Amino acid sequence: MKKIIGLICLILMLFSNIAIGQVSVSPQPDRSAKWIAYPGEFGIWTHKELMSRRTERNVPVPTSLSRIDAPYGIIRFDKRIKLDKPERASLYADGKFYIRGINRGGIMYEYDPKGFELPAGDYTIVIMVENYNTMPAIYFKSKSYVSDQSWMVSSLNEDKVSAEILPFSDPTLPPSTYKLAVAPIRATIIDKGENFVLYDFGKETFAYPVLHGITGIGKINIYYGESKEEALAGKLAETWDELNINTPVVYHDTLPTKAFRYVQVIKHGNVEYDDFSGLYEYLPVENRGAFKCSDDLLNKIYDVSYYTLHLCTREVHIDGIKRDRWAWSGDAYQSYLMNFYTFFDEDVNKRTFWGLRGHEPQTRHLNSILDYSFYWMIGLYDHYLFTGDVQFIKQIYPRIKSTMEFILGRLNKDGIAEGLPSDWVFVDWAPIDKKGELSFEQLLFIKSIKAMENCAELAGDNQTKQKMEKLYIEKVKQFDEVFWSQDKGAYVHNRIRGVLSDEVTRYSNMFAVLFDMVDDKRKNQIKNNVLLNDSILAITTPYMKFYELAALCEIGEEEKVLDFVRNYWGGMLKLGATSVWETFDPTLPDTAHYSMYNRPFGKSLCHAWGGNPVYLFGRYYLGVYPTAPAYKEYVIEPKLGGLKWMEGTVPTPVGDIKVSVTPKKITVQTAKSTGGKLIFTSKQKPKISGGILEKTEKDRYLLMLDKSNTLFSIEIK
Repeated sequence: MKKIIGLICLILMLFSNIAIGQVSVSPQPDRSAKWIAYPGEFGIWTHKELMSRRTERNVPVPTSLSRIDAPYGIIRFDKRIKLDKPERASLYADGKFYIRGINRGGIMYEYDPKGFELPAGDYTIVIMVENYNTMPAIYFKSKSYVSDQSWMVSSLNEDKVSAEILPFSDPTLPPSTYKLAVAPIRATIIDKGENFVLYDFGKETFAYPVLHGITGIGKINIYYGESKEEALAGKLAETWDELNINTPVVYHDTLPTKAFRYVQVIKHGNVEYDDFSGLYEYLPVENRGAFKCSDDLLNKIYDVSYYTLHLCTREVHIDGIKRDRWAWSGDAYQSYLMNFYTFFDEDVNKRTFWGLRGHEPQTRHLNSILDYSFYWMIGLYDHYLFTGDVQFIKQIYPRIKSTMEFILGRLNKDGIAEGLPSDWVFVDWAPIDKKGELSFEQLLFIKSIKAMENCAELAGDNQTKQKMEKLYIEKVKQFDEVFWSQDKGAYVHNRIRGVLSDEVTRYSNMFAVLFDMVDDKRKNQIKNNVLLNDSILAITTPYMKFYELAALCEIGEEEKVLDFVRNYWGGMLKLGATSVWETFDPTLPDTAHYSMYNRPFGKSLCHAWGGNPVYLFGRYYLGVYPTAPAYKEYVIEPKLGGLKWMEGTVPTPVGDIKVSVTPKKITVQTAKSTGGKLIFTSKQKPKISGGILEKTEKDRYLLMLDKSNTLFSIEIK
């Protein structure tokens, strides 16, 4: 019995070191040391935390279509130590921990984690961390060694890999303390009665509601609305709170975060309160992208789109702040790209990739949607192209590879990607046939094969690279043979049990243009037979308008695109929108815009995919995009689209690129890169301030922007 009691005491002693958040004495942060963890765990944790807070109609609603993983509870951290003489070290852990390996290979029982001795010798220090509430992580510092990517980590599955460096360098602030920023916001009272007050915060927001100076006995009902009509609809509103009050003591109540612009507060009984305000919660990103032009309406659309994206850019990218407050892979793909033309925040992209994918094994498509696994694959290589972060690709590569293996294991007998009974074949909210083999899905599958090939090369997996290279050629050939109709001059929509459809839709055709998978002849056929053909089923959601408008810009229809943006996004602004809606039908009566999913206020009035113009204007009007990783090479091909002038900024990992355009003059401020190319039209040889000019064809010029951080001026004739 004494031995058992002694063993219990030993175990308790081993795990007696609590999380560093409770350590009272702390040194100044050492910028050379960082918190480290098992790769992807921070993204998986932040994703889980955000998803676990989802509610609908005041009821907690766990996600039903996605597997939400939690971080591993125990992580082993290993580091080879070689010292000629002892030195002092400190260790901070996010969780319970113990050290072994520095006391003749055994466990170190008595020591001060803020200052202990690393003995001389050649050995491996092992740190075991247990944390089931958040995630295991460590911060280590000595004269010769710090916690960095050279440490090996394991989830105890014989899977030793290099640690991930987290963006935290203060030992007293471990990853588990991570929270978004908040700022106080105030409302205006726009209506008031004997027992109610209606507040207007001026624009769509996401905040902690705060009720000040509460006292008395009774009840308070709070109804939140993205529209005034929703706030006035009582429990038909999508979000609301009901507070039972019974206290003579005055107090304040801060409630869980909500999306709203309008708030109605109703008192019942002998209850009083002094004021109602909010704590705006946001991801503190830098607003680096900018766009301004001669059309004030487009400027307003750009600003509202920018704000919409920021509201939906949180711990991870989510679709909307009211409903669903969910990370969807298809929505996130667009947010990745919009992010690169606004904030250029790499970390939120990476957290989203990790969170969506989760741990091994993969047993269903991401979000249970066939297309969404493909968007995840494609987005990863796009992320690398913009950032040049090869280390991230190497870290997440095992899950990229297993995702592709999962995809390949679910092809039909003809080797075509087709939805199985457990899959949701989404494409878009549209009345289209989603049965059988969809050309759209096959096209995304082919693009994901190319992404897999590129990522395999970056990861040094030559065998998989060669396999994907061969598969890509095969699938492109098969796609053309099965789905191209010479009679229609377009790709047909689907094939069911070997019978090819006669239907032509916009989806696969516009993606074939975007993915540069058609030659000029077919591109022209698609342009006339599909993209400019009003008899083809129209796309009505901002989600797919993202791609259709981009495809129209690819074929030179910039003026047509701006007209649509003015009418569609401008139509929402005309109705008072302060953020972009999930969908918009301009033919509906003004009061009929809020219903969706058979719920009177089910529509999200702040949806990330509606932020499309911030990408569209930067990519296709300012015309800036990378052609080599991290903008080592890039192109600027500005298009005014009928505007009198425009100017803007596109962020890159090596600084900002600034572009200003009029019909007679272009100026470009380069970033820290000498690989830029400016492509433009001039009827005569232009006057340039620098660079290397080349005439490529009639009226077309290419200017090599061969100096970094330099202002180039081009006078067009």
